[in-house]
Amino acid sequence: MLAAMNLVSKRIIIADDSRSILRLLTLGMERAGYEVVTACDGLDALQKIHDQLPSFLITDIEMPQMTGEELCLAIEQSFPDRTFPIVVMTTSTNESHRHWASKISNTTFIEKPISVKRLVAHIDRCTTENQP
Repeated sequence: MLAAMNLVSKRIIIADDSRSILRLLTLGMERAGYEVVTACDGLDALQKIHDQLPSFLITDIEMPQMTGEELCLAIEQSFPDRTFPIVVMTTSTNESHRHWASKISNTTFIEKPISVKRLVAHIDRCTTENQP
């Protein structure tokens, strides 16, 4: 389990069931100097987080196998001392999504369509603030 606690400083996990979103975000994050690991759903993302902690997680809400909400709750349970930020993204403007996301520490909620430039700037700020 020690390998799971190793945090890679510029490693981002992106969880989304849309291949086009994964491609777009991966390209933008890699251009900004981040190592990107993609996941097709929350369950896939959770396994990758257990394998090696990221410096940042970007997740969609509506995904098969495990939703973004279920993923965030599983992370809170598995990693109660988590320091990596989470961005929850969705096309839905459902107020209940904002409610649960606001209750999870170090989590930001954003609506699609996403500006990759703004997302990179947000991640840069967050990862800089979280460095020792």
